[in-house]
Amino acid sequence: MAANRMPSAEVEISGELVRRLLAGQHPDLARLPVKFLANGWDNELYRVGDRLIARLPRRALGSQIIKNEQRWLPSLAARLPLPIPAPERTGVPACGYPYSWSMVPYLPGVPAAEAGSFDPAGAAAAVGGFLGALHVPAPPDAPANPVRGVPLAERAASFAANLALIGGQVDENAVLRGWDAALAAPGYDGPPVWLHGDLHPLNVLVNDGQVSGVIDFGDITGGDPASDLSVAWMLLPPGVHARFWRAYQEAGGRVDDALRARARGWALNLAIVFLAHSEDNPVLRDVGRRTLGTVMCA
Repeated sequence: MAANRMPSAEVEISGELVRRLLAGQHPDLARLPVKFLANGWDNELYRVGDRLIARLPRRALGSQIIKNEQRWLPSLAARLPLPIPAPERTGVPACGYPYSWSMVPYLPGVPAAEAGSFDPAGAAAAVGGFLGALHVPAPPDAPANPVRGVPLAERAASFAANLALIGGQVDENAVLRGWDAALAAPGYDGPPVWLHGDLHPLNVLVNDGQVSGVIDFGDITGGDPASDLSVAWMLLPPGVHARFWRAYQEAGGRVDDALRARARGWALNLAIVFLAHSEDNPVLRDVGRRTLGTVMCA
């Protein structure tokens, strides 16, 4: 179904590069085993020993992402109810590698999108409570993000372009009806709140059937909480959505029908993004398919 591949890496990263960077900047870690773990659109991850992960940008866009995480995650981590990968150490460009990089803690678990199963009611409570705690007013110098936390209408052009890429493979009329309904909801009129920015089932960890952490804060920003709350449709079956919203409110989040409508619109938008841009990422493509089905059945 997908039409485009993930963005290409702009620099070559390898386990050997990680070893050389560690030897030059964190020599006490240099003898630990290094093993490739995963890559996303913006970063590559390498397991370093049993306790740490090296997180290195694979393209220029990721270099600012790393700096945002280094600045903001340590202070956010202290007040959140789930573990997050706040950088424990940082690195600077060296060995021909042009970007800053981080050493973050290894959080046990696997992405929810890859977990064989997990407790959906428990996940609804855990993720809803996490977001309620996260979504407090962000400072004026919070990172800007042109694609997350913004009014949904600002994504209309990209939504139309992505839908055109997969046209004929989805019920376009139904998708457009759902999109129009979301656009018709009242906009957000509160203060910008802290947002994860990219909260989908590959960034929620599950260990022994329970949510164990939240990773990849590369799109951290402030704005409308609806974009984060779209995770309800991406992660959870409809039967536990009420528990998700209740946990969000109990943790301090404010909920109304307009917020839920915008969040559903964000889920629809992200489903189309995943379907249009994950030719070489079958897990993310499946997230798009499942999300679209959940949104359309809601």
